[in-house]
Amino acid sequence: MKFLKGSVLAILLVFFACSEEIKYPALEDGLYAEIVTIDGNIVLNLEFEKVPATVGNFVSLAEGTNKMVTDSMKGKPYYNGLNFHRVISRATAGNQDFMIQGGCPLGTGGGDPGYRFADEIPRDSVGDVLFKHDRPGVLSMANGGPDSNGSQFFIMLEPRAHLDGVHAVFGSVVMGQKIAHNLKKNTVIEELNIIRVGKKAKSFNAFKAFKKFVDIELEKAKEIEKIEQETIARFLKLKVQAQELSPDFKIYFLEKGDGVQPKLESRIRIGYAAYFTNGKLLDTNIKEVAEKFGKYNQIKDARRGYEPFASTYSMNEPLVQGFKEGLQEMKFGDKALLYLPAHLAWGEQGSRGVPANSDIIFRVELYPPN
Repeated sequence: MKFLKGSVLAILLVFFACSEEIKYPALEDGLYAEIVTIDGNIVLNLEFEKVPATVGNFVSLAEGTNKMVTDSMKGKPYYNGLNFHRVISRATAGNQDFMIQGGCPLGTGGGDPGYRFADEIPRDSVGDVLFKHDRPGVLSMANGGPDSNGSQFFIMLEPRAHLDGVHAVFGSVVMGQKIAHNLKKNTVIEELNIIRVGKKAKSFNAFKAFKKFVDIELEKAKEIEKIEQETIARFLKLKVQAQELSPDFKIYFLEKGDGVQPKLESRIRIGYAAYFTNGKLLDTNIKEVAEKFGKYNQIKDARRGYEPFASTYSMNEPLVQGFKEGLQEMKFGDKALLYLPAHLAWGEQGSRGVPANSDIIFRVELYPPN
């Protein structure tokens, strides 16, 4: 009897796959998603070979094979019954065509499948993203910031270059773009079906591809956490030996150069790395530091962002106050750590990526102009 049940299930799955191929006979070999709505269907090609983890997440959720999803959704087609909670289009009385967004289990934009995962944004040899938000129909992951992907996705109605490298593109519309353009807010996803055409698509193990990526990222995160702990332990040890410039503001020379002190208002170049007091890297223009902390960016490198930046040896420069004060203690060739209390960093207002009242540790390298 168990054998018969298994055989019936297998036959049904084969029948469904065949019926979907018959439904869309023009589809070439590939992996596709069919979004069924009351207003019509949208069919998307999924880039499973170049963005396997993101596609794997999407497909495994749709097929109910994702083992990381919250318990209440395990074994169920995740997207069925959810809605497009965010629609920005002229069809909905908006002043622009932008995108339609869905896949939130709460229907508000604040939900997720019970986990978050890192951005998967493939790039070419010079650092440019392979898939861009450059046309209507692009399928991309919605997120709340870097490495915060879950189940929410959006479909572009018009190009938006500022999203490139920020959101992970993983497919595009091949049928039904007009449906997408005219979709109303809160339109229900009646079904989200996966269509596999050809040998490669049929052999693609969605959850396996996703889990492999997650495991690799987890190991990277553990290694980075170890580096952060070692870094802050070293910084705190050196702080004991640091020279106090004012209350809670100290400088420690990692290396004394043989250059002269710059003249006021003269040109200088600065290498830097900024850290939080838990050892996490905020930002840097030192390539080896970026690589060590998993923050290396090919585009930044191509734009010469990992080189000392040009500035003026002056307290009038638009730099962090404590950073400028610390520079006044340095000569060309010096490398130092600056321990900045919050009021000499970004203060009560904080900054992008910097919470209010954050103490900051700067590693600074001072060079003469080219």
